[in-house]
Formats: sequence, C-alpha cells, structure tokens
Amino acid sequence: MATPQFPEDFKCPISLEMMTDPVILSSGHTFDRSSIQRWLDSGNRTCPITKQLLPQNPSLIPNHALRSLISNFSFTCSSSQSKSSPQEPDPQTLISNLTCRSSTPSLHSQIYSLDQLNRLCKSNPFFRQRLTESGAVSTVLNFVGSEDSRLQESALLLLLNLSLDDDNKVGLVAEGAIGRVISALRFGKPNCKAYAATMLTSLAMVEVNKGTIGAYPFAIETLVSLLREGKGRERKEAATALYVLCSFPDNKKRAVECGAIPILIEMVNSGMERAIEVMGLLAKCREGREEMGKIDECVRVLIQVLKEGSSRSIICALAVLNSLCSHSEEISLEVRRKGVLEICLGLAEDDNDKISRNASNLVQTLRRCLSRA
Repeated sequence: MATPQFPEDFKCPISLEMMTDPVILSSGHTFDRSSIQRWLDSGNRTCPITKQLLPQNPSLIPNHALRSLISNFSFTCSSSQSKSSPQEPDPQTLISNLTCRSSTPSLHSQIYSLDQLNRLCKSNPFFRQRLTESGAVSTVLNFVGSEDSRLQESALLLLLNLSLDDDNKVGLVAEGAIGRVISALRFGKPNCKAYAATMLTSLAMVEVNKGTIGAYPFAIETLVSLLREGKGRERKEAATALYVLCSFPDNKKRAVECGAIPILIEMVNSGMERAIEVMGLLAKCREGREEMGKIDECVRVLIQVLKEGSSRSIICALAVLNSLCSHSEEISLEVRRKGVLEICLGLAEDDNDKISRNASNLVQTLRRCLSRA
C-alpha cells in the first residue's frame, strides 16, 4: 500500500518533515520545535522565513490546533493501514482490548495488546497522544501493579514510551504514575525494577516533577537501595535516575540521608561514570560534602579518577574536589599532600576546555587555602 501523502502545511519549513511538536515563532510562522530550537541554538536571531529580527530569548508558543490536526491525520492513516493488512492489528482494537469492561481479556491477549501498542507508540508521537486521550492510561497503570512480571514489564515499557512526550510526563504524574512506578521499583523483578528506574528518569526530565518524585515516600530511598543491592543494569538505571532527580536541591539532601555517598564512592572505584556525576551534584550541598569528608577512601578514589578516568569523569572529579577543598582546609591539605596540585597543573593544559577550566579552578582553590594556612 502506498504511503499516504500528508499536507504541505504539516511540514516543518526547516526540516521539510512532518512536524511532531509544532510551535509558533513571534514572526507568526510555525516550525517543528526541535528544528527551530537547533536554529536558535546555532546563534541565529532571525526568522528562517521572513528574516525578521527576533528577541534575545524568543518564545516558542505551542500550536495546539495544528498538532491536533496532524495527530488526527496520522492516527487515521495508521488505522486505515492496519485494517487493510491482516498482519497489522487495528490500533483502536488494541486500545479497546485494554479498556473494555464488558469482557475479561486473557493474560495472553493483554500482553499482546500492550506489546503492539508499545511498537506503535515508540515510533509515532501522534499515536502516543491519541492513546493518552483514549483513557487507557489508568488501565495501563493498573497493569503495573500486576503480579505477572511479563504484564508488569510490558505496562512499564508502554508508560515509558508514552513519557517520551513532555506533555505526557506531567499528565502521567497527575494520573498517579509515581506511586505505581515506585511500587514496581520496590517489589518488581529485576527487569521491572530497571524499567521503573528509567521511568522515573523520564518523568523527572520535566522540572516540575523532580520535587514531586523526590518527596514521594520511598522514592529516593528505593533508588539508593537499588544502587546497593541491584545488578549491573539496575544500578546503572538507579544512578541515572538519581542524577536527574538530584539537580533539585531537596533531593540532594534526601539522597545523602539515605546513605548514597559511600555506595557512590564504591561505584566510582569500580569505574561507573554515572556515579561520579551524581557525586558532583551531591558535593554542592553541605550534607553531601560533610558525608564525603567522613569517608577515608573518598579523596583517594577521586585522585584515581584524575589519573585514569574518562574525560567526563575527570571533569566531575575536579568539581567534587574543588567543592570539598573550598569548604575544608583539612581536605585541602590532604589533597595537596597527595600531589593533586601537580596533577591539576598538568590538566590545566588539557585540550578539553572543561577539564582545563576545572583544573585551573582547583589550582586557585588550593593556593588560596595554602595562603590562609
């Protein structure tokens, strides 16, 4: 069957592809958000079409009307193609299988429907929007609480796909997703725990959700427990979730109180890059610095990163050491005794600008501390 031709008005003037998140520029023209954002991030301050000069921080106003038109068009095309091919299930039927109350679908049918919806949602933003508007989310959330790990895993993956859109991240929290996801994080099978941690990461990408998730009972505590007790993938996903959540100030304190610091130091020692990134955030709060100062191995591990770590790890280790030394003369003296000043003088000449800048900052901090001694 031929691919349907979508109207020219649905195309982004920059990418010439069908828009997924149309926004209106102050010039009155509509662009796909990702395309116009790249245009602005490149330093352009004119409208790509009219060349009209734009404000310093141009507003991007969502074009809800056009987005709805594109969504309806895309969904209609998906349904038509599905009905014309015996291999392709009808999207509306899949949704009905989940939400229909007049009959009780079998476990196999539920898992099949969730898997097919996952396939459609992963690649089609307009289908994700239609699914959230169908009322199916509450049913999917109920499946997250299922005792069957296959059903729970498929439901978590579907929520994860729905959360790819920022509008859905806020809506899912309003629907009660946090409680269900944290329950899966606490009591699910390993795969489900990993998906649940990834789901929290996705939800927390919207700033307003970070505080809500962090304040939820057992949220930070369970992520820290997963750092301690989980296997490779679970620990990695838990560390990533903490990294995103801990950009919110109160969550830093919560993570420290739940015992994250000694676990992170052990993970850094074993080579996990994400762990040093989380430490970089926790070192920005007094509680985090105090806890790091109590652990004998902390400075040794950070120095080891400076010598052997990746570029990103070195940048974070320098930042952590700078925070510690800025607030503790004792740590500053220890760091100098262990040769960090000489290491930093070498790193200050590094080709990586962030390494060079962070190393220079630490050199200045150590010299200031020496002058006060």
